[in-house]
Amino acid sequence: MDHKLLEQLLQEVQSGTVGVEEALDRLRTLPFEDLGFALVDHHRTLRQGFPEVLFAQGKEVGQIKAILTSLWSRSENVLVTRLAADQAAVLRADFPEARYYPDSRLLTLSRRPIPDRGRGLICVISAGTADIPVAEEAAVTARIMGHQVETLYDCGVAGLHRLLAHQALFAQATVFVVVAGMEGALPSVVGGLVDRPVIAVPTSVGYGASFGGLAALLAMLNSCATGVAVVNIDNGFGAGCLAALINRKD
Repeated sequence: MDHKLLEQLLQEVQSGTVGVEEALDRLRTLPFEDLGFALVDHHRTLRQGFPEVLFAQGKEVGQIKAILTSLWSRSENVLVTRLAADQAAVLRADFPEARYYPDSRLLTLSRRPIPDRGRGLICVISAGTADIPVAEEAAVTARIMGHQVETLYDCGVAGLHRLLAHQALFAQATVFVVVAGMEGALPSVVGGLVDRPVIAVPTSVGYGASFGGLAALLAMLNSCATGVAVVNIDNGFGAGCLAALINRKD
């Protein structure tokens, strides 16, 4: 953030020449912090309700640390995605309060308990045990954004009775995140059982003809069930964000 611009804006608000609502609108577009290799957006909370999320894959640990330090200096909560275990071990030496989730490769930082921002429950369902890492990415993402999450794992169509045993929970959910690899059929099944939005997440789990999740992606895009939206392959983070937006109170 540019100090002079912020000082000028505050003076204008104090003098009454700029109203509070106009000042908030200006803050939404004020500059970012330039680290040389990254432009850290400190105003994303104003625009979207949650700070910029740090995607760690492909970044050096020194770069991740610098971005994380910058975000943590101005945020109540920080989320790092696709973080390798060895990188997490290095970061936790400087951020001992951080929590690392090895299955989903997420790291979170929170200054205090996260207030409930949801109007209901998010239900995250995985088809198989191998799909759990992507499902956990969605669940942890939604939780740090202030939402209650219930998970149902290993409920795929090969044993549909495992899913049907939880229909009492379905009535409590506001939105569903359904994660599946192989042929990707589970979101269509859930979409045919509930009257709430279903976010389908294809995973790269499967044998050769699954083409790294492409078969599941195409099956979900061609779902005959209504109310099913689809995110990218293995994108549990994107599904968690979308579920949080749908479930948000305001």
